[in-house]
Amino acid sequence: MAPPIAGLLETSLYVSDMVRSAAFFRDTLGLRIMIESARLTAFDAGRGGVLLLFPCGGATRDVTTESGTIPGHDGDGPLHMAFAIPADALDRWRAHLSDHRVVMRGEMRWPRGGTSVYFEDPDGHVLELATPGLWPNDEDRRSSDRG
Repeated sequence: MAPPIAGLLETSLYVSDMVRSAAFFRDTLGLRIMIESARLTAFDAGRGGVLLLFPCGGATRDVTTESGTIPGHDGDGPLHMAFAIPADALDRWRAHLSDHRVVMRGEMRWPRGGTSVYFEDPDGHVLELATPGLWPNDEDRRSSDRG
């Protein structure tokens, strides 16, 4: 049996224009920048999660310092990620995205009661805002969203 995993700590998107994409995640989605450098921009994605933006092709080489080595990585094509939101924020998010002329891709009502709205970032990555009720383990999030 594998040792336990405590949660998803970080995820990465690879972008063609760091300034444009960082502005989208900061200004449109309201994420707080934690680190900003030529190599990456890191955002606080809530609940201990971190969203990393890397320029396309800009992180393919290993980075070695006296502290260790970070293996090179990259991504290609439209990737996907979802942000958790409280159920009572869904309509406000729909209006907010519309006000910012964000390209909407779809909406899904899930059998467990959750709703997802899908939209694109400036690079065409498919992003999702999901209310509780998407996954079976949403009960913990559903309770914490209430208070």
